[in-house]
Amino acid sequence: MDNRDVGIVIPAYNEEQRIGTTLRALKSLPWVREVVVVDDGSTDNTAQVALREGASLIKLARNHGKGYALRQGLKAVSSPIVLVLDADLGQSAIEAAKLIQPIREGMADVAIARFAALPDRHGFGLVKGLSRIGVRLLTGKDLNAVLSGQRAFRREAINPEFFKYKRFGIEFGMTVDLLNHGLRICEVDVEMSHRVTGLDLAGILHRAKQFKDIFAVLMVKLWEKAGTKKVYEVD
Repeated sequence: MDNRDVGIVIPAYNEEQRIGTTLRALKSLPWVREVVVVDDGSTDNTAQVALREGASLIKLARNHGKGYALRQGLKAVSSPIVLVLDADLGQSAIEAAKLIQPIREGMADVAIARFAALPDRHGFGLVKGLSRIGVRLLTGKDLNAVLSGQRAFRREAINPEFFKYKRFGIEFGMTVDLLNHGLRICEVDVEMSHRVTGLDLAGILHRAKQFKDIFAVLMVKLWEKAGTKKVYEVD
């Protein structure tokens, strides 16, 4: 009997250095039925590495952002459980196995990976704090790993509307929508690791963009909650 019931979607942008190791780690998980890499307009060899490692590939002609890439990838998988993972997890991608159990056991509709706590990385604490406060304001729930991109979904919990948000607003907006639709979310401690944003100018700008995108989604949703309907612009 074929017990493979998990499909994996990996959005990737210029990840040729790490995605190969990530995909090889996932190959060791016996319940994986399908792996789809969405190359979001990479200018390096991300697509070639993904194909070499046996993944199915969706190649986007230009960079659209994570939300759009995820929507395309989710259309391509049919498994009853869907994992969404970052491309740069490397060997630690094997920890994704921990996200599957609560879905299989019916304990949650969505499982989110909670990374080990790290010292504030010069601004990330501010971004994380904004996301947690935003979720609390909009849903009344308190989650720690709002910005984690490593998530497992029961297929019935997936709604394309949850993935409509642009750039760094995707995880925050998705989490709010999931909770407001009554879906059960659990957080799972994992020993995953991925590339850490640096402390240089590029890193500062990266966090500023994160803050801006999350704040924009928060303002729209607070506006909607106040009773004025507004359609969030999609990619």
